[in-house]
Amino acid sequence: MPIPPARRQPEEFEREVAARGGRVDFVFEDDRPFAQCHASTVVEVGNGDLLCAWFGGTAEKDPDVGIWLSRFHDGRWAAPVEVAKVKEMAHWNPVLFRDPERGVSLFFKVGPDVPTWQTYWMTSTDEGATWSEPRELVPGDVGGRGPVKNKPIILADGAWLAPASTELDGWKPFADRSEDGGVSWARSADFAIDPATIPGIGGIQPTFWEAPPGHVHALLRTAGGVIGRADSTDSGRTWSAVRPSELPNNNSGLDALGLADGRVVLIYNPVSANWGARTPLTLAVSRDNGATWENAAHLETEQGEYSYPAIVAGDQGIVVTYTWKRERVRCWQIPLGALD
Repeated sequence: MPIPPARRQPEEFEREVAARGGRVDFVFEDDRPFAQCHASTVVEVGNGDLLCAWFGGTAEKDPDVGIWLSRFHDGRWAAPVEVAKVKEMAHWNPVLFRDPERGVSLFFKVGPDVPTWQTYWMTSTDEGATWSEPRELVPGDVGGRGPVKNKPIILADGAWLAPASTELDGWKPFADRSEDGGVSWARSADFAIDPATIPGIGGIQPTFWEAPPGHVHALLRTAGGVIGRADSTDSGRTWSAVRPSELPNNNSGLDALGLADGRVVLIYNPVSANWGARTPLTLAVSRDNGATWENAAHLETEQGEYSYPAIVAGDQGIVVTYTWKRERVRCWQIPLGALD
């Protein structure tokens, strides 16, 4: 498979990131206390530390899989600790999120398989040093409420908007909105997807940004070889039908971030094939609210799996984490100037 063009290759981009004061690390090395890991999530907390979480165990879907966490402090990552194990069945897709007024949240899924999993929620009021006991986000739900892979966003009206999806009967994306800091949630209708426009079983795992206020935009994973896009003009309550974007998709996860300067940054595998290769892993930038994109840099181009990225804002720029061959989690701390 030919690697699509990007302005910078991994080694060049890593040197530029380092020259501007950023860094690239593995969150842990080969002495990890689990055989495999996947689906990382990251957040910068109020004291400037980073928290990174992922699911780890023997292998995805195995009953020993739990949610693990590490903290980046004073230039190093702490040893991973298992922060959540609700019951002896697989745990999935942690999502870290911070509301400056309410503290840090950790959402994750629990269940023997994806269609019937449930969402659990833990909170921290001390920047992730200690956590509440896990509890169901929406008691009694089967199929998943709240964030499914990517972070919620805080809207201009103060509400939380979580990018969500279910896989009970096809793939169905939606938005979950909370106006009380996660205590209760109001679900949008499923986004309409015409299989004549985007082939396959639907779309999952949206990522959101808001621009201008009240206008929310979603990119999402599909099985049709292309990233889907939907838009809302009423703060995520109702949505347009999903349409194909110009971006390829390999039926794997992606994430995006709206920057304060109006740019949107996307991290994804630019591969147009259902269940296609999970390399390269690429950082793209849009200067027109997601209408067009430029591949700014490849983060990984070698053979292997580099997947399920997460991207968040940090004090100096952006922070990206992702699965590295199901063996480790890699983290890039990228100053904004490196995106120019």
